Amino acid sequence: MNIQIYVSNRNPDVLKAERFFKERRIPYQMMDLKKHRLGKKELEVFAAAAGARALVDRSGKKALERPVAHMSTDSLILSELMNDPMALVSPIVRNGSRVTVGADEAEWKRWVEMEKAATR
Repeated sequence: MNIQIYVSNRNPDVLKAERFFKERRIPYQMMDLKKHRLGKKELEVFAAAAGARALVDRSGKKALERPVAHMSTDSLILSELMNDPMALVSPIVRNGSRVTVGADEAEWKRWVEMEKAATR
């Protein structure tokens, strides 16, 4: 497994993701979006897996002040997220082409089971 956890801000869901992979001794890479420039291909993988609208953080007053929180056209959303990656939901967890938005322990467990089955 090649786990990357993309983080725009620290929140309980980010801690859940870290704890999930640490407890299972699964190595992961934290991608702090304040330091790591998000690439167009990465964003396209996220959008293909989850949908562009699902990537936008709409929680909280500050998030709703961003124009992207009120957009509905996928291409405009992706363009705006390239310019303002801090508007992304946090965390986005990537395992190759598989992506989860927010805390999705059920899906992460499926990834672990699929990995175990593949190595048997």
